[in-house]
Amino acid sequence: MKKALIFSLLVFIALSGAICKTTSPEVAERTKPIQLTYWRVFDDSDAFSELIASYNQLHPNINITYRKLRYEEFEQKLIDALAEDRGPDIFSLHNTWLRGYQSKLLPMPETITVPYRTVQGTIKKDVVWTMDTKKTISERELQTRFIDQVAKNVIIPTYDETSKVTKNSIYGLPLSVDTMALFYNKELLNAAGIAEPAKDWQTFQEHVKKLTKQAPDGSISIAGAAIGSAENIERSTDIVSVLMMQNGAKMTDDSGRATFNLIPTELSGRTMPPGTEALTFYTDFASPQKEVYTWNEAMQNSLDAFVQGRVAYFFGYSYHIPTINAQAPKLQYGISKLPQISGNQEINFANYWVEVASKKTKYPDEVWDFIEYVSSAGNVEKYLDKTKKPTALRGLIQKQSENADLYTFVSQLLTAKSWYKGKNATSAETAIKEMIKDVVSGARTITEAIDFAIKKVDQTL
Repeated sequence: MKKALIFSLLVFIALSGAICKTTSPEVAERTKPIQLTYWRVFDDSDAFSELIASYNQLHPNINITYRKLRYEEFEQKLIDALAEDRGPDIFSLHNTWLRGYQSKLLPMPETITVPYRTVQGTIKKDVVWTMDTKKTISERELQTRFIDQVAKNVIIPTYDETSKVTKNSIYGLPLSVDTMALFYNKELLNAAGIAEPAKDWQTFQEHVKKLTKQAPDGSISIAGAAIGSAENIERSTDIVSVLMMQNGAKMTDDSGRATFNLIPTELSGRTMPPGTEALTFYTDFASPQKEVYTWNEAMQNSLDAFVQGRVAYFFGYSYHIPTINAQAPKLQYGISKLPQISGNQEINFANYWVEVASKKTKYPDEVWDFIEYVSSAGNVEKYLDKTKKPTALRGLIQKQSENADLYTFVSQLLTAKSWYKGKNATSAETAIKEMIKDVVSGARTITEAIDFAIKKVDQTL
């Protein structure tokens, strides 16, 4: 009877579950439970719950805790935590912040070794841990998989103390890339007899004249477009930047110095720097002396005005859609591609975040393995489907183009650009806003304002 009971027990164990086999001391050490922390902004935990769960199935010893922080507090809390050695292992940075944080980041190694758990056998199932060493994504592969702007931001020259040479390193991988587009109020355009939104800036100016309505006291009751000032316009620095780039300005030279106040060599026949022309074009919309006057610094935030139906054209990103839909569910609006300069090369503006590894993490291989896992084509789709964001991968552009809400943003990805704002992108953006305000207020001439901004931006390098 005892033998029968023992036999039955062994058969039950064999059929109902796996038995973990003895591993080497090295593997046993690497398979101990570890805790990784992941900090981001904007996305709730449910955007990553499925990805984290599927990763945990492959690596049950790795537990990942996700934390969402408010944008207003994110950077300060991150800096404080990193300084006090209690920072996250993985976190997100805006694409313009990478170089400023370079000393705090761990670049992607050429290879990583991570333990994998597999179950082997049919009747008798054994849990077997193996150490898998694999190559990470190369610089060439990154340039092939992702849109062009990604490589320009995440590949940064790094000085190697061991070899005493400088080489390129990958400092992060994005999950999505957003592009600036033109939102328009259909009812206001219809009332003005405008059948289609503006596709070029000259048409845009003509539309603004038709769409702008002034009250008897001279105040603007309906704005043709939210453009011209600095503080009360969402991403005003992006609008000015893309206008300059579309007009031929070189935002920086090869050494990273700001040069948007100069005439590029290939445009030597011009009498005015293209950056100055673009700034003039932008600020004219906030000048009461101009025909295109439609906005001023006393008006409400541009997004709020659009939601309330008080502005016809609003410049925004895909991340603005949920706010507009939630606050104005009955608003009849459309989304069109960013206007271009007729005859010039198409240039759009990229705005995105990058997943990076902390230099102080105790688990560099596991951290980079997870970043590569979530950013791969097969997995990142789960994130993109939940968050409704445009992809960063070339291979998903065609598929996302079939999505009506994302089509416009995705259609601009291959021509989307950004520019290096130095090691303190926030200070550089403040300098650009001051440049706009100086021109609008008349505190400086347009040449003085742009030259002063150049000095401010260069101080961040």
